[in-house]
Formats: sequence, structure tokens, C-alpha cells
Amino acid sequence: MPDTSEWSQTVGLNRQDKAAVIKEVQEIVSKSSVIVIAEYRGLSVQAVTKLRADARKNGVTLRVVKNTLVRRAVEGTEFAGLADQFAGPLVYGFSADPVAAAKVIVNFAKDNEKLVLKGGAMANYVMDVEAVKNLASMPSRDELLAKLMATMNEPIAKFVRTINEVPARFVRTVAAVRDAKEAAA
Repeated sequence: MPDTSEWSQTVGLNRQDKAAVIKEVQEIVSKSSVIVIAEYRGLSVQAVTKLRADARKNGVTLRVVKNTLVRRAVEGTEFAGLADQFAGPLVYGFSADPVAAAKVIVNFAKDNEKLVLKGGAMANYVMDVEAVKNLASMPSRDELLAKLMATMNEPIAKFVRTINEVPARFVRTVAAVRDAKEAAA
């Protein structure tokens, strides 16, 4: 199988290697709920390394693959409508969390003008640049779960504080009575 690391270009592959790349991309697509594409022309090695690190940290899979191979990989999937935008040197961001890929690429593009956001797609919905930016501004799945857990935990925490207040009041009352008897004596 060819080297299909996170940032490899598939130039000069034979038919078997191309089939392997298509199969790999199909597997990634099947596990993804979003694809975000951006043109990476002129990025420095340091910038690419930082983008890859950000992507890895956020559970985003980045790939640079020939557009024709990705076009074949998304045929018949819910992302097939995005194939019309596969032109130029593109980096593909895939993630199961619909917000993660958009956040990584949009945030990186803010600091690096050489990464140009081109669009994206979710299940049967092709997004333009503005839609991807709006998606990136939404809270991620993990942030939403954290908020949900905090909301669910609050009534229990309030109940525990209320239960603990009864013995605390009793102890304060007994201490006040003791102090009053000592002061009277």
C-alpha cells in the first residue's frame, strides 16, 4: 500500500495504489459527518506541521490526495455534491464531530492567509465558505456534552447543599447556645 500519511500527495501512483487510496478515503468518509476543503498553496512546512498538530489534537483527519481520487471516493455518498468543488491543491479535513474540522481549518486560516477555505459538506448539504465559518463558530460536541452534564448535575448539587445545611445549622445553633452559657457563667 502506498504511503498515505496525513500529508501525502498521490502523484505517480499505479492503478492498484490508486485503488488503495480510494478505499482508504472511502473508509475515512464513511466515519465522517463533515468534510471541509481548503486550498493550501504556499504554506510553509512549519504552518503545515502546526495545522496537522491542531487537527490531530481535535480528532480531525487531514489528507492531501489527488482530487480525482477523492471524487471517486465520495461517489454515491452523502458528500457527492461537494465533488464539483474539487479543483486546485486542496487539503481535505474529515471528522466525526461536525464542528471539529470546520473549527480547525477556519481558526488556522484566520492566522495564515495562505490557507484559503473553499467550502465543505455535511450529509447531503454542500456548504459555502460562510456556512463553514458559521459551523466553526458553534460549540463542539464535547462542549455541548460538558454543558449538558453541568446542567444535569446542578439539581443534585443543590439538593446535597440543602441536605448539608440542616446539620450545619444545628451545629451553629449548639455552638451559639454553648457560647451564651459560657458568657452567662
